[in-house]
Amino acid sequence: MLMLAQILTALILLLHVYIVLIETVLFDSRGRKVFGLSKEKAEIVRAGMSNQGCYNGFLVAALALGFFHPDSAIAHAFTVYGLVCIAVAGVWGAATVKKSILYLQTVPAVTALLLYHFA
Repeated sequence: MLMLAQILTALILLLHVYIVLIETVLFDSRGRKVFGLSKEKAEIVRAGMSNQGCYNGFLVAALALGFFHPDSAIAHAFTVYGLVCIAVAGVWGAATVKKSILYLQTVPAVTALLLYHFA
């Protein structure tokens, strides 16, 4: 189960790297399409999306530290922290933006947390 938890966490990390990129560097091209924004609407929300991308970058950092920190207890704490933050952010996103965020963020994060718990 530990291996499954680690694989799922790695996929979640990669998903959030993608999210960081589409909310920041790729916002004008790919981000607009993903979020279904017109050019005018994108101009209005660009700064907020970039800020949101920055926060997603912190989630990526927490999960990355979970993989690479040499102390296993600290690594596990970073992984759990990152996954819990992602799960909560997914619930908030589903409630305020789009329901599908629950399935893209919260369900995988909670699943990974359960796998770690039972490993």
